[in-house]
Amino acid sequence: MTDITMIRSAAARLAGHARRTPLLSSPFLDDIAGRRVFIKPECLQHTGSFKYRGARSAISALDANVRAHGVIAFSSGNHAQGVALAASEFGVPAVIIMPRDAPRMKIDNTRALGAEVVLYDRAGEDRDAIGATISAERGLTLIKPYDEPQVIAGQGTTGLEIAEDAAALGIETADVLVCCGGGGLTSGIALALEADAPGLRARPCEPEGFDDATRSLASGRIMRNAQTATGLCDAIVTPQPGEITFPIMARLCGPGLVVAEDEALHAMALAFSRLKLVAEPGGAVALAAALFRADEIAGDAVICTISGGNVDADIFATALSRFGGRTGARGEAAAPA
Repeated sequence: MTDITMIRSAAARLAGHARRTPLLSSPFLDDIAGRRVFIKPECLQHTGSFKYRGARSAISALDANVRAHGVIAFSSGNHAQGVALAASEFGVPAVIIMPRDAPRMKIDNTRALGAEVVLYDRAGEDRDAIGATISAERGLTLIKPYDEPQVIAGQGTTGLEIAEDAAALGIETADVLVCCGGGGLTSGIALALEADAPGLRARPCEPEGFDDATRSLASGRIMRNAQTATGLCDAIVTPQPGEITFPIMARLCGPGLVVAEDEALHAMALAFSRLKLVAEPGGAVALAAALFRADEIAGDAVICTISGGNVDADIFATALSRFGGRTGARGEAAAPA
């Protein structure tokens, strides 16, 4: 199981490879939220997402002989790109199985990073069966997107940086809002904070209709999503929390926060106008929670991740056209244009 020792070892292996992203702030965002808001922009990470950390951690931890045969991953895009880049850095093959309806940018970027992309139909094909066949034929190692100890360790390096930077800013107590799909980033950050910043508490953030982590934490057991469609926040939509990640979240995380897709789009527009950051919808849900769920957050400061910025141009244009120039009342999103 992932622990702080594994996270620190991952940090050592990632040194000189993963970018250290800063904590950013804006007085305009503070005014909307009614407290100080600090943003951890993993959209500035290699491949535009925190996923590179976990992918590099897992691939670098493999035995060299095993790694040489290559790796395989399932992903709608961000994990795909992280695995593709990390594999290329080690000079080993990577096969990524992606749904046909994944954002075109993510499919194209994964191929551009040197991976072989195998597309499948979510509704009619079994990705696990496809992956099992290819893995058996080629001797590839599966790099899971979140329910893998070394992947969680890599994502946990984000938490080490948050703890260090929060201490430098004098932040001793705060909620740390994390965009949450299967829980790899959330559980990794939670473990790092437990060790290095026990006054900071991780909280998963999700879009409406795909709030499996929030419901699971409330019930004390793993809950599945009823929906199978992915919606705008495809980057963080999973069927349920992971078998490894959920116990970590249940032990260490505060209650989940759930936002509407329109609020995620509004947060994207605000991130662009106030911080000059490009966020994808799933990567903006934690910022949306910080801004528009103020009454569910305690304290005079909040920290939130922007977990990814790989957004197709038409969706980004929608966010800017509907919410660009709008600030919204404190604690609520502006109405659509």
